[in-house]
Amino acid sequence: PQPRGVRALRRNPVRVLPPQKELPRPGRELQPKEKPQPREEPPRRREEPPHHREEPPRPAVQRSAAAPGLWYEKAAPGDRRLGKVVTIAKSKKFRDNHGKVLLEGHRLIKDALEAGAVPQTLFFSTVGHLKELPEAEIKRASLVKVKFEDIKIWSDLVTPQGLLGIFSKPDHAKMSYPAAQLANSLPLLLICDNIRDPGNLGTILRSAAGAGCEKVLITKGCVDPWEPKVLRAGMGAHFRLPIVANLDWESIPSKLPAGIQVCVADNKDPGSQAETTSVPGEARGASSAPVKSRPKAAPEHEDEEGAAGTPELATQCYYEDWAQTPVAVVIGGETHGLSMDALQLAASTGGKRLVIPVVPGVDSLNAAIAAGIVLFEGKRQLLQRHKQEDDRQKFP
Repeated sequence: PQPRGVRALRRNPVRVLPPQKELPRPGRELQPKEKPQPREEPPRRREEPPHHREEPPRPAVQRSAAAPGLWYEKAAPGDRRLGKVVTIAKSKKFRDNHGKVLLEGHRLIKDALEAGAVPQTLFFSTVGHLKELPEAEIKRASLVKVKFEDIKIWSDLVTPQGLLGIFSKPDHAKMSYPAAQLANSLPLLLICDNIRDPGNLGTILRSAAGAGCEKVLITKGCVDPWEPKVLRAGMGAHFRLPIVANLDWESIPSKLPAGIQVCVADNKDPGSQAETTSVPGEARGASSAPVKSRPKAAPEHEDEEGAAGTPELATQCYYEDWAQTPVAVVIGGETHGLSMDALQLAASTGGKRLVIPVVPGVDSLNAAIAAGIVLFEGKRQLLQRHKQEDDRQKFP
């Protein structure tokens, strides 16, 4: 017999057989073996780039490519600051209480900045709008880029320019008016009395700036000069000459230079001997502004008293010599006309009634048109007087 170790070396290797299918037991069917389900692991949190992470919406501060020194923020959806513009624009009470005004358009905002008005917030639709404004001035304001559609919603213009600004209410004593305006200023003042129409007041202010008026005084009862419609009609006149608003008649003399003569635009015909009376509620132009001598429901016996209380003023045509140095002109509104306070002030300074003759049958002129005619005639007379004085000094 061979040794045990040798026999072990001659054995065939063990063959591994695959597992056989399980035979079904009697009375039971073999169920197919289910595949093992993969182990579920909690999903890994995907790391996203920083700009894709979800964060609370906030304004994006960006540098302006048009003006590299300016930073602005892009308004986030739902930004309510632009909506406050409507409140400022339409509420005189809000403007007075908060001391803010709304300006719209490149020219008006540029004139305001150059005159020293303080900007608080500027809303613009494209950064190109910033190129047309003085960079040093708008740096003091918050610059907010908004969609043009949003500006179009709040704008009162037919064709909005895409630029709105909220400014501190300008103080005429702190403004720096254009040098050309100051160099051509004349001793000619304008007093607005019962001007209720915004378009008329804005046009009157524009005429006053064009004629070289030294100052404009606006009494209580007139429309607010900082209303958007007045600003648009003024075409920058608010930032070219001092405008003092909301004045009582008692305070008017303290705003006038010493020795001034106050003239009024009225409707008395120079060729007529009878005093022209007013009809309550009748609309007339500033050149023919009626004097409301009594209330609408006054008794008949008060007619003579009202007429007797009307100050007597010399009446003449506007083109006759009336512009003394200095001189002020009172323009009355078309509906309410001149107040008794205006007539008394004119009488106390030796002033006159100025009339613009019109074709018979025409009631009167528009207040703004009449103001332009009278103011530019006053300018002509003052310049002519100054020229005559210069000639006397050169050729005594």
